[in-house]
Amino acid sequence: MNKPMSAAETQPRAAGPLAGLKVIDLTHVMAGPTCTLMLADMGAEVIKIEKWPNGDDTRHSVPPKIGEEAASFLMMNRNKRGIVLDLKTDGGKTILRRLIAGADVLVENFAPGAMERLGFGYDALHKDFPALIYCSLSGFGRTGPYKHRRGFDLVAQAMSGIMSFTGERPDGPPVKCGPPLSDITAGLLAAMGILAAYAHRLKTGEGQWVETSLFEAALVQTYWQSTIALATDTAPRAMGSAHPLNAPYQAFEASDGWLVVGGANKKNWLLMLDALGAPELAADPRFVNGSDRMANLKELEAELSRRFRKQTRDHWLAALEEKGVPCGPVNDMLQALSDPQTLARDMVVEVDHSTLGPVKTIGLPVKFSETPGKVRSGAPVYGEHTREVLREYGFDHAQIEAFEREGAVFAAEDVPKAGQQVA
Repeated sequence: MNKPMSAAETQPRAAGPLAGLKVIDLTHVMAGPTCTLMLADMGAEVIKIEKWPNGDDTRHSVPPKIGEEAASFLMMNRNKRGIVLDLKTDGGKTILRRLIAGADVLVENFAPGAMERLGFGYDALHKDFPALIYCSLSGFGRTGPYKHRRGFDLVAQAMSGIMSFTGERPDGPPVKCGPPLSDITAGLLAAMGILAAYAHRLKTGEGQWVETSLFEAALVQTYWQSTIALATDTAPRAMGSAHPLNAPYQAFEASDGWLVVGGANKKNWLLMLDALGAPELAADPRFVNGSDRMANLKELEAELSRRFRKQTRDHWLAALEEKGVPCGPVNDMLQALSDPQTLARDMVVEVDHSTLGPVKTIGLPVKFSETPGKVRSGAPVYGEHTREVLREYGFDHAQIEAFEREGAVFAAEDVPKAGQQVA
C-alpha cells in the first residue's frame, strides 16, 4: 500500500495550534460538525466524508440558501475538505480504511451500532491503529439504559430539565432554548475531549475512545438549577430572564426597548440604585441583601420596572455604564452580528467559497497569541475534493475511475471558481 502523502507534501496548510493534526470527519448535522469545525479552525486538516447520495442533512436544511448552497451547511463546514463515499461498498470501505491509517483522529456521530455494522467500530480499529483517537457523539452515550436511543437537541433539552425552567412563568408551558445548545455544547465537549486525549497520546503514544452525548451536554448547562435541586429537593421553575440565585440579574423594559442589568452583588446593587436615582430602595427591608431580594423578587421587579420605564434604553445604559454596573441592550441577531465588539473580535468574517465567492460566517471564538487559528476556506461543494484526497492517499487514476464505476465514491466535476466563466 502506498504511504499517504503528508500535508506538507501536498499543499500548504495555514498555521494554527493544531497544524499537522489529521482528522477524519464522519459527522453530520450539528454536534459532530461543531466539534470538527473547532478543530479545523484551530488548524487541523479535516476531511469531511459525506454519504451518498444525499450528503449531510444540513445541505437540505433550506431556506435560506446562498446561491445554490444551504446556508446552514456553509456555516458548519468551512475549513474542511469534502469527499463523498458509499461505505456500504467494498471500495468505500477500502478508501476509508486507508484514510484512517493516515489520521490522528476519527470523529463520528452515526446512529448507535452503525459503525460496528460497517466494520469501523472502536474495538475493531483500535487493534490495527492503537494511536488513533476515536471520538463518538450520540444522543445518550454508549452506556446506560438509553444507549440504543437516537438523540436530538429537543429531546435532550426536555429530558435534562432545561425545558421545565425555561419560559416566562413557573406555571407556563415547557419552552425550548432558541439555539440547539445540547448539539453545540456536545461538539465543544467532544473537541475538548479530543484535545485532552491528544495530550495523553503525545506523552504515551496511546490512542483512546472519547465520547459524549447530547443528554450529558444538556445536563452540564444546568449547574445552577441542579445545585438548587440537589440542595433543596425542589425542582426550579421558569423565571423569565431572572437568575435563580441572585437579584436583580435580568431584563427590564425601558420606554423604547429592553436592556439587561447585573446588579446582583452589594456593590453593583448600590451603584444601580445610584444610576436609577432610587437610593431609598437601599434601606427597604425587603431588599437589604441578596437573600432578601430573592425572597421578594416579584416586589423588586415591580419597583425597578416602574423606574426603568420612565426613560429610554440608551439613557439607562449610559447611566449604568458610567457607574460601572454590568448591563447591555437586548439585541436581535442582526444587531448582535453588527455590534462593534463582535466585529472587533473577528466574530463575523468573510471566507472565500469555491463557487459563491466571499461568504460571511462566524469567526473562531478562541484567540491564540502565537498560533492564531483562522477561517481559511469555505465549505466544500458536494464531492468537491474527492479526487484530490484520493490522489493524496495514493490511489491512481485507474483506481479512482474504478471506484466511481462501483458507486463507492462521488466526485464533483471540476468546480469553477466564483466568477469564472464556464465554457
